[in-house]
Amino acid sequence: MELLRFATAGSVDDGKSTLIGRLLYDSKAIFEDQLEAVERLSRQRGDEYTDLALLTDGLRAEREQGITIDVAYRYFATPLRKFIIADTPGHIQYTRNMVTGNSTADLTLVLVDARKGIVEQTRRHAFLASLLRVPHLLVCVNKMDLVDYDEAVFTRIREEFKAFATRLEVTDLAFIPISALHGDNVVQRSLNMTWYEGPSLLHHLEQVYIASDRNLIDPRLPVQWVVRPTASTVPDFRGYAGRVAGGVFRPGDEVMVLPSGLTTTIAAIDTFDGPVDEAFAPMSVMVRLAQDLDVSRGDLICRPHNQPTVGQDIDAMMCWMADRPLAEGDVVALKHTTRWVRAQVRHVHYSLDVNTLHRDDSANVLRLNDVGRVSLRVTQPLFYDSYRRNRFTGSFVVAAEDTNATVGAGMILGAG
Repeated sequence: MELLRFATAGSVDDGKSTLIGRLLYDSKAIFEDQLEAVERLSRQRGDEYTDLALLTDGLRAEREQGITIDVAYRYFATPLRKFIIADTPGHIQYTRNMVTGNSTADLTLVLVDARKGIVEQTRRHAFLASLLRVPHLLVCVNKMDLVDYDEAVFTRIREEFKAFATRLEVTDLAFIPISALHGDNVVQRSLNMTWYEGPSLLHHLEQVYIASDRNLIDPRLPVQWVVRPTASTVPDFRGYAGRVAGGVFRPGDEVMVLPSGLTTTIAAIDTFDGPVDEAFAPMSVMVRLAQDLDVSRGDLICRPHNQPTVGQDIDAMMCWMADRPLAEGDVVALKHTTRWVRAQVRHVHYSLDVNTLHRDDSANVLRLNDVGRVSLRVTQPLFYDSYRRNRFTGSFVVAAEDTNATVGAGMILGAG
C-alpha cells in the first residue's frame, strides 16, 4: 500500500489535536487501553466529554495548557492506504516545530476555526507549507457545529483563503467543512451539512493522488553506508546502501559516482526483502556496481548525462530555529543528504515577513523563527538540485558546531 505523510497546521485552539484524535478513534486505529487512559484523564480534569486531543498531546505542559508544543507522530492504516501523521503546534513560538513536521509531508492539513476565520497563523502556516513545497494543501474549516453548520460561513472562509492562496505556489487546494468534536465529515459524511457534496476527510486522504509528486526523472542515490561481507563464506563484494532521492535505477544502467566522476554500470540492486528490478524514491536499497570504485559515505550515484549541480557556493531560503541569531560570518555544520560539511554565512539578503510576504532588505541577521534568503560557502562541494526540482537533494539542515543542536533548515535556490 502507498504511504501518505501528512501534517496538521493552523492557529492555536483550531482543533488540530482533537481532529487527529477523532480521525484515529473513528477509523478504529487506537487500542482499548489508550482510549481508557484518555477517558480516565478526561474525567480527572473534569471534562464533560472524552478529550480525544489527549491522544496526541502527550507532554504534561501540553495537557496543562491545552496546546500542542512538540511534534507528535502517529501511524494508522486503512484497507486503501497507510498514514503517518505529524501533529504540529499552532503557536508562533513553535513555528520551527511546524516546519519540522511539514518538511517531509505529502499533504498539509490546515485547520481554520469557523468562528474566527483566517487569522495570522493560518496565513503563516499556509505560506510555510508552500515554501516547503508540500504538494497538496487541504483546508478543513473546523467547529462548524458552533456556527450552526452555516454554509455561508464555510463559503466566506473558502473564498478568502483562495484569494490569499493566489499569492502562494499551491498546486492542489481543497476545502472540507468539519466538526472534529462531533466527527462531522471526518470519517463519515455529515447529516448536518447536506449542502456539502464533497468527500469526507478520510476519503480525501485515501484518494489524493501522490504517485506523481516525487521526482522520477533525475536519478540520485546519496551513499549512506558501504556494505562489506562479515563472514568468510560470503562472496567478496561491495554494496553501497542509501535511500533513493530521485529518479529510477535498474540493473545494467550506466551510472556516475560523484565527486570522482568515474562511470560504471549497476550489477544488482538489493533490498531487505531481496533483489529488485528497479529502485525509485523513497526506497532504501543497496546497489552493487560492476567495477570496484572508490565510493564512500557522502558520495552520490547518478546518471552520466543527468548530473546534479556541483558547487561550494549556494543560495538558500533558511528557516532559523535557534535563540542565537544567525549573522554574516557565522560558521555552522551543514548536513546535505549524507554529507557533513562546514559552512560560512557570506551574506543575509533579506528576511521575509510570512504574514504579509514582504521582504525586509535591511535585515542582516535571522532570528528565532525567521525565514530569509542567505548565501553560504561550504568547505567541500555539494551535489545538489534546486529545492523546487527535488525536495531531498535540494534541502539541508544546519547544526551549531559547539552543541551539535539543530539550529536551522534550508531550501536551495541555486548557485550562490
